[in-house]
Amino acid sequence: MNWITNYVRPTINSIFSRREVPENLWSKCDECGTMLFHRELTDNLNVCTNCNHHMAITPRARFKALFDAGIFTEVKVPEPLTDPLSFRDQKKYTDRIKDARKVTSEKEAMLVVEGEIGRTPIVAAGQDFSFMAGSMGMYVGNAIIAAAERAVTLKRPLVLFSAAGGARMQEGILSLMQMPRTTVAVQMLKEAGLPYIVVLTHPTTGGVTASYAMLGDVHIAEPGALICFAGPRVIEQTIREKLPEGFQRAEYLLDHGMLDRVTPRGKLRDELVTIIRMLTHQPPAVSGDLPAPAPEEAEESAATAVESASDKAPQDSKAPKKK
Repeated sequence: MNWITNYVRPTINSIFSRREVPENLWSKCDECGTMLFHRELTDNLNVCTNCNHHMAITPRARFKALFDAGIFTEVKVPEPLTDPLSFRDQKKYTDRIKDARKVTSEKEAMLVVEGEIGRTPIVAAGQDFSFMAGSMGMYVGNAIIAAAERAVTLKRPLVLFSAAGGARMQEGILSLMQMPRTTVAVQMLKEAGLPYIVVLTHPTTGGVTASYAMLGDVHIAEPGALICFAGPRVIEQTIREKLPEGFQRAEYLLDHGMLDRVTPRGKLRDELVTIIRMLTHQPPAVSGDLPAPAPEEAEESAATAVESASDKAPQDSKAPKKK
């Protein structure tokens, strides 16, 4: 009896027991609650396939989909002082940075890269909201200055993707000083005659909105993005009135002249190519300016061309006879 209980039954249970499913295979949409398979969500650039809600996406994943063949090179950003104020609240500021780096696998809240988009060279910078809410500290200021200087050196447009909760409180007045610093960096681009395009993503708030995020030549936003200085809840509590539906969302700002476009993430790349070429006085993109198709697509295109040519060719029976 002990042999059956201790060996046979556990063996049978282990064979027929349900296997554990990894937790990261499914993600839940914040808007409609639909469970989305991770591969399907990744292929759709973190946009819900059910309600079209634009979920958060890291700058590295965004750039992989943005640049030709997913190839880009990182631009080095000068390192600021790690903890200039020796700040501590519930934990040390240095410990918060270590935790954020461990979670995101990124050095800081902004990534600066260079590469080609539609065969057009650009410099791009993207904020990572998952790194301490994308807060603007000295490193972010250094990153924007490095991106502007690189763009001026290479004579390339600068495209910036903003996503931030505002200035970083752990750096106090030093974080607020990044507002005039980044404004000077944007002015460098304007004096060099280079386009500066800003893509505002959810959320873009606080000092970021009050500085470099709203100084672009062209402002594009993703659908449903919250773009503001002070949030709706703070404003409602201050003025003691109910705000309009969709207040401070991308569509509301577009209707009131604060934005130029509201573009879904899946169509953003093509729109950026069109705008950049127009601002740099280049002809519209054609098939030769875009990345080569995959081998399977090239074979299908060739087969289609051959079939089309054979259909249009005159038949022997219908060919005119020589006299």
